[in-house]
Amino acid sequence: MKVIFLKDVKGQGKKGDVKEVSEGYAQNFLFKNGVAKPATDGNVKTLENQNAAEVKRKEEEKQEAVELGKKLEEVMIEIKAKSGEGGRLFGAITSKQIGEALSKKGFKIDKRKIELEEPIRTLGVTQIPVKLHKEVKATLKVQVSEE
Repeated sequence: MKVIFLKDVKGQGKKGDVKEVSEGYAQNFLFKNGVAKPATDGNVKTLENQNAAEVKRKEEEKQEAVELGKKLEEVMIEIKAKSGEGGRLFGAITSKQIGEALSKKGFKIDKRKIELEEPIRTLGVTQIPVKLHKEVKATLKVQVSEE
């Protein structure tokens, strides 16, 4: 009997897979627990439509990330901090502070997407990579100036 998996089932298939399983297994376990449904023509067509919609949604997300990346590369974020001799900061600029400065400029980017290896500890302009999508990265310029 052919079934469409609605959830991942260990050892059988992942969500969205169409597989052949024994009728008893399908009736007594898969359908009863709501993890699969029969692979009728209508259900298969519905699955194909859902997959097409998912692909389209992912492509739109990627396009939005690319456009946001272009806007981010044009922007310069300025953060003021206290510093001592030689341009060394008292403290450091973290991804949290950069995220807050971005939100003030109207960008909604989570601080975890800002790939800052270690906090900024000197004055000047720093290039920071920002991961906007699993396939899209942008470079953000952060200007640290003296308070």
